Amino acid sequence: MGANNKKTYPSCFGQLETVFPKGSQGLRETPDTCLRCSDKTECLKTAMSSVQGLKARQEIVDRAYQTGRMTFFERWSLRKTINQRIREMSRSGKEA
Repeated sequence: MGANNKKTYPSCFGQLETVFPKGSQGLRETPDTCLRCSDKTECLKTAMSSVQGLKARQEIVDRAYQTGRMTFFERWSLRKTINQRIREMSRSGKEA
C-alpha cells in the first residue's frame, strides 16, 4: 500500500451546519443532497463528534428533559459528561 491511499472528502465533510442543519421547526435534519452521498455515515459521525456536535447533543438532552423523557438527574449527568468532553477537546485544541 502506498502513502497516497488517503481518501478525499467533499468540502462539506463533517461540517455540522451543512450536513445536519436545523430545519424550519427547530429540529436538526439531514438535507437530501447528503442522503445521496456515499460518505454520509462517516460524515455525520465526524460532525457529531465535534464540539458543535456535542452542543447539538446538549440540545437533544434538553428537549428530552422538557418532554418528560428524562429525569433531572439524567439530564444533569449527561450534560456534565458532554461539557467535560467539550472542555477536553478545547484544551487539546482539537476543535474550536
